[in-house]
Amino acid sequence: MKNQKRIRDYGITIGSLKTGKLNAITDVSGVRVGHVTLDSEKAKTGVTAIIPHDGNLFREKLISASHVINGFGKSVGLIQVDELGQIETPILLTNTLNVGKVSDALIEYCLKENDDIGVKTGTINPIVCECNDGHLNHIRARFVEKEHVFEALNNAQSEFLEGDVGAGKGMKCYGYKGGIGTSSRIVSIHHAIYTVGVLVLSNFGKKRDLIINHKHLREKDDNENEKGSIVFVVATDAPLSSRQLKRVIKRVEIGLHRTGSFMGNGSGEIVVGFSSANRLHHYNDEDSISIKILNENRIDFLFRAVAEATEEAILNSMITANKVIGRDGHEVKSLKENIHQYL
Repeated sequence: MKNQKRIRDYGITIGSLKTGKLNAITDVSGVRVGHVTLDSEKAKTGVTAIIPHDGNLFREKLISASHVINGFGKSVGLIQVDELGQIETPILLTNTLNVGKVSDALIEYCLKENDDIGVKTGTINPIVCECNDGHLNHIRARFVEKEHVFEALNNAQSEFLEGDVGAGKGMKCYGYKGGIGTSSRIVSIHHAIYTVGVLVLSNFGKKRDLIINHKHLREKDDNENEKGSIVFVVATDAPLSSRQLKRVIKRVEIGLHRTGSFMGNGSGEIVVGFSSANRLHHYNDEDSISIKILNENRIDFLFRAVAEATEEAILNSMITANKVIGRDGHEVKSLKENIHQYL
C-alpha cells in the first residue's frame, strides 16, 4: 500500500490462502486505519487508530474478544471486552506512558459524538494498547497529545502506511526497525466468502531468533533478556460469537512463532479482535436478539487465515520500516539492508 515495498515484493510468499485486494486489515469492509507520526530530534513516537466500521460504534457495537498471551502490558478496556464480548470505541495504539492521555482523548472524542453518554445512558469503554518505544523515543516526555489522537481518528482510511509510522515510529522488532504491519486472507466456506485481516504493532524479539522464508540465520546480538511487546488487532466479517472469536484470535500465536518468537518474560503479547457480521444496537429494548454465528465445524479455515496473516503482518512491519536514529543517538537499522540474506 501507499507505494511501499512489502514482503511479497521480495518474492517471499507466506502461506497458501489468497490475500484481499489491499492485503490489509482494511480489506474487511468498513475498517479504516489512521496515523499521526511524531518525528523530531527527541520524539520518535505517535498514535494509530483502527476504526471497525463506518457507523456510530457506540450505538452499533460489534462482537469482540481479547486474548492475553503474555501479560507484560498496560492496556485499557480489555476487562469489559472479556466480560461483555463487545467493542464500542475505535482501538488506539501508542507508547506505554501515553496510554492514559490517549485514553482520555478517546473518551472525549466519543463524548462529542454521543451526547447521551453519562446522561441518558451509561459510560464508555475506551480501548487503548501499547508498546514501549523508549529505546528510540524520549518516552518520559509523553509527546502524544489530544489533538494527535483526534487527527489519527479523523484521517483514517482504507489505504495507509506501514512500518515506522504512527504508534510504530519508535518500535524495534528482532533487532531491526519494527512498527505497524498488516495483511489479510480470503476464506471460502462452501458458498460464503469471508475476509480476515490482521494489524500488528511489533516491538519484540532478538535478531538471532528471526525466521524469514524458512531461514534462521542465528545472527549474533546482545545478551540482554528478550524485551518488548506486540499488539495484534484481528478483524473479520465472518459471523462469530465472542467465544468463537476468542478461539480464532488465539491463532496469532502460530504466526508469531513462525517468525521465531518465544515470548520472553518482559514481552507483552495482547490481541483484540472483532467481527463486523453482527451489529448490536445500544438502545435495543427487545427481550432477546438473534445473531448469526458460524458452524463450529468450519472454523478451521479462519484459524489458518489468522496464522498466515499474522506472520505476514509482522514481516511487513519490518520490511516497510526505515532506519531510525533516535534518543541518545540510538540507531536501529532496517531489515531492507539485510533481506537479501533470506532470499
